[in-house]
Amino acid sequence: MPSASLSISAGLFLLCVWLFSKFFLNASRGVTTTRLRGPPRTNLILGLSEFTLQSVSMSGAYEEWATRYGAVYAVPTALGRQKIIVTDSTALLHVYNAERTVYEKPKSDRKFLGEMFGHGIAWAEGDEHKRQRKALSPAFSNAAIRKLTPVFQDSTHKVKSTWDDLIESPEGAIIDVQKWLNAIGLDSIGIAGFAHDFHVLDGERSPVTAVFEALEHANINSFDTVVLILSFVFPIMSSLPTRRTRLFWELRRTLEEIAGRMLEDTRREKEVGVVDGMRDKSLIGLLLKAGLKDSEMRMTPEEVASQMNVLLLAGYETSSASLTWTLMELAWHPEIQEKLRKELSQGGDCDDATWDQLTYELPYLDAVVLEALRVHPVVTELGREAIRDDIIPLGTPIVTASGETVSNITIAKGSTVVTPIRCINRSEAFWGPDAKIFRPERWLEPITGQAKDLQGHRHLLTFHDGCRACIGKGFALAEMKAVLSILVRHFTFEFPDGLDTKVETHVTIVVRPKVAGQDGTKVPLRVKRVE
Repeated sequence: MPSASLSISAGLFLLCVWLFSKFFLNASRGVTTTRLRGPPRTNLILGLSEFTLQSVSMSGAYEEWATRYGAVYAVPTALGRQKIIVTDSTALLHVYNAERTVYEKPKSDRKFLGEMFGHGIAWAEGDEHKRQRKALSPAFSNAAIRKLTPVFQDSTHKVKSTWDDLIESPEGAIIDVQKWLNAIGLDSIGIAGFAHDFHVLDGERSPVTAVFEALEHANINSFDTVVLILSFVFPIMSSLPTRRTRLFWELRRTLEEIAGRMLEDTRREKEVGVVDGMRDKSLIGLLLKAGLKDSEMRMTPEEVASQMNVLLLAGYETSSASLTWTLMELAWHPEIQEKLRKELSQGGDCDDATWDQLTYELPYLDAVVLEALRVHPVVTELGREAIRDDIIPLGTPIVTASGETVSNITIAKGSTVVTPIRCINRSEAFWGPDAKIFRPERWLEPITGQAKDLQGHRHLLTFHDGCRACIGKGFALAEMKAVLSILVRHFTFEFPDGLDTKVETHVTIVVRPKVAGQDGTKVPLRVKRVE
């Protein structure tokens, strides 16, 4: 009975690990975290039997628990530990303002990011993060993104041309829109970020897409999942060669190879004095140029390569996933789709709209994009570890596990504090009784309720907040608006099997949609020309 023997051995090993964690790692603490109410532990090893990382279904549980236990509560995690869930706007503001000084990425997250993408801005903390962010800022200014908007439009026009060829009748064609939006994302970040065309839209296969497709199709077994969860307690376990880890190693090798080649091309051109206009305007070109002018903004070759890795990842994953969710919402809501198309048709030639037009002259397009980002954040939660003891103030008092009513809580060094982004973005306490509904019109009305107290971009937490707010949010918003302004104006989108089509989620690096029953992360929609 080898399988039974293996299971018993694995169980004994995990029990020993739990005992070590329980009796040694949590011993000899001075200040202790306030004992909070929360759901009971249901699994000795994992904390909650249903616990999954970045699980979309968890956001509904978070909101239910906030109603039951208060706006700040504790959820059991691996090996006797817990995480503090914060859904109180005053507490959130405090945590965001205390990043760098009190709250940092957990050691397990930093280890993973460092191993997978290098020591760039996603990995950096404290003064190192401040320096790298300052160096990157010129590349993500409005002035820089304004010049890059035509890149997004050119990529989208290629897709429009291909779809026109695929649509041979008034009934339209069934097209996997996520595949094409991925291609737009990769080609756009290649040109806008590094003046390098991956030519994915021209039919060439990129090593990057090959690795991401492998991640999309990977069947992560229970052992991989347990290792991943335990790595939050013992970061060294993230180095175990599980299937998931091996795929990420391959991703880093691929990204480093591409980044190194692009960086070398840029250096060679600068040395001989031959720099084309696009490379000089690219994100990496602006980064290198800023480093030449200001020694404080100069980065080492490793840091530059790490930033390129993160940019490639973000450009491919986050924007394309957000665009896919948006087209799906428009397919679910044809009246909203038609209202948006009417605005785009009345706004002149939106195919070549300037950044200023896309930003300031198309309010309903802005509302649709913001609503998609609110309802479908591709990162569902973020955790931070307290590097020193802290006291978090509360806007609304809560009742602790001992029955005491308190207006602030103590956080001990080493505790994990979590911002449940998707939960808050869809919370009725923050956004009103229609919080779960896709309703762009809310962005044309005054923001009310607790949402108005959120300090994130336009009161959203999708781009995070504080000193670690997403530096690329302007890039992402410009790309989404440029792509939608062309596709929605020229095509209509429907679910082939009707509005009751079942949609699931699939987590690779971010949360992606997929139509139930489809292979990988396919999202087939019926696409018709607008006559």
